[in-house]
Amino acid sequence: MINAEDQIYPTYTSKFPELGFYAFPGASSDTRGGLEQVKYAEQLGMGNVMISERADFKAIGPMCGAVAAVTEKMYIGTSATNANTRHPMYTAALCSSLNRLSRGRFALGLGKGNGPIMKAWGLKPITFEDERQYYDVIKRMLRGETIKNYSGSIGDFPRLGLMGGYVNEDVPILFVGFGPKSLKNAGEIYEGVHLHTNMSEDAVTRAVGLIREGEREAGKEEGKAKVWTVLATLCNPTEEKYLEYIVARLTSYLQAPGYGEGLAKINGWDLEEVKRFRNHPTVTSVGGIVDAIASLKQLVEIEKVLPQEWRTAAVGTPAECAQRWVREFEAGADGVIVHASTPEEFEPVLAEYEKIRPNHLFEGRTNRPA
Repeated sequence: MINAEDQIYPTYTSKFPELGFYAFPGASSDTRGGLEQVKYAEQLGMGNVMISERADFKAIGPMCGAVAAVTEKMYIGTSATNANTRHPMYTAALCSSLNRLSRGRFALGLGKGNGPIMKAWGLKPITFEDERQYYDVIKRMLRGETIKNYSGSIGDFPRLGLMGGYVNEDVPILFVGFGPKSLKNAGEIYEGVHLHTNMSEDAVTRAVGLIREGEREAGKEEGKAKVWTVLATLCNPTEEKYLEYIVARLTSYLQAPGYGEGLAKINGWDLEEVKRFRNHPTVTSVGGIVDAIASLKQLVEIEKVLPQEWRTAAVGTPAECAQRWVREFEAGADGVIVHASTPEEFEPVLAEYEKIRPNHLFEGRTNRPA
């Protein structure tokens, strides 16, 4: 017989618990090679690894399971999967399975998903009330509760509950997104937030303010939810790497209806300018998602029409990149998720960051992301 109270997990603390690493970025087909990068990031002292779900080679269950098998201290977070793509029973089972497999190192990051894609898949949009209910039932099932005759906006369920009654897993649930209303709602509901790549420092400060406002209105402890920024980092890049990591990926975000507009709103960009860029012949001529299929020649042309002020990233020498990381904390972030670069590429930045790290902010900090 398995007793829930018998499952006690260690406390995990790495050298840099406030830093995360975005694994398998973009259209990543070399998932096996990505596991070696994850192992190296853990050796460097990174406290978290974040993995985004994508409907190609990156189904979140096997990806997180593989990472759990090759790591020992890093927390493993989804950044993100969506609340409307799985029955709540299966999301709860995903959490309990991965948390048990990793010995207490799993964090669930939930997003709303891309509206047009959700529509194409025949899924209804996620409302704020859906988020609240989904969060609640997942938490209750992870505590071992059986919920009978549930009726709500997420569905009607005669019975919800993980089998056996012995499950008791403390899995943090974070929101992944950046819309102003969504951020306020996230402060009311979730334990933490992952923001988006390509947000300016001012946008980060605004986002943190909205999350704190949500906490206050919900009567929660203000500042309790950890806010993570996702910061593209490129140390001494070649032209090709810059085009691939900064230009291609930002363009792909801007191509997505809803995503591009969302980034414009939180950053204060001109919405019409985003639409003009999206529909520019240099972008549309690619014929698909830019970071997946664009040639180097096409990226050179796209770079010419991509506004410089939209390229909010840590780019330059190791010292310059480290200073940019620190400015994320000064803007109000609790953690930074390094995006775009591999651990080998951002390793020199870590060495410089250690010299200027605001240590007082992280005293007693563990790897738990929320």
